[in-house]
Amino acid sequence: MAQSTSKEQPKYELLYHPGIPGRGEFIRLSFEASGVPYLDVARDQEDGYSTVQQFCMNKGLESGDGNPPVFSPPALRVPGAGKDGSALVISQTPNILWYLGDRLGMLPEDEAGKYHVQQLVLTALDLNNEVHDTHHPIAVMKYYEDQKEEALKKAQDVRENRIPKYLSYFDRVRQHNEKSSGGQGKYLVGNKLTYADTTIWQILDGLFFAFPKEMAARKKEFPDLLGSFYESVKSEKGIKEYLSSKRRMPYSEGIFRHYPELDRQ
Repeated sequence: MAQSTSKEQPKYELLYHPGIPGRGEFIRLSFEASGVPYLDVARDQEDGYSTVQQFCMNKGLESGDGNPPVFSPPALRVPGAGKDGSALVISQTPNILWYLGDRLGMLPEDEAGKYHVQQLVLTALDLNNEVHDTHHPIAVMKYYEDQKEEALKKAQDVRENRIPKYLSYFDRVRQHNEKSSGGQGKYLVGNKLTYADTTIWQILDGLFFAFPKEMAARKKEFPDLLGSFYESVKSEKGIKEYLSSKRRMPYSEGIFRHYPELDRQ
């Protein structure tokens, strides 16, 4: 069972594909950083993936427990939090993180800070999608090999133009917070870890895997963001233990893939 710091039954159930970190990883990191137990249904329950498919991948008029249909995983199921005491089922990564933020202690207390966290996360997830499209620029359902020529062009644009634009923005946010809110260069909003930090850390980590040569070069350009910030999040209590555990899945055929030909040459 994921994050077994408590013997009580987990209150939250993550519905996602097994075997890849994917978009579910942004949610896992929030649970792990906060030390709040959760059930990773596809991995923790026997035949759990059939439950994920039932809730998130059916073509019916509801996802389950009377909730509206879910487009695709990840989704979060919270027993007892829905109408009339039924389970609540919500989907979309930023929506789930917004729901969990206060409940997990992963948001600042002030309203402006909460919106700044969500602003960063929505921006970061745009980058996440652009990175995915480097290996699937034409069609998600086609193999990489069927669109390799286009992938080379897409990856070049993402490396040369999009990645530095996003990194510059994240670093400016980090510097602003260091000067105005006591972030110490370690946090992007406020003076403690939020899910903006874990979300952006996950994308940076994925970029180091997908484009190691590109990111090595960018580290010289953004030494604090890709050095001290990246390492400090990695060393946070909960995150450090998670990254060294078997619960942390390796990158493979998900969003972040390493094709040497797509990296800086």
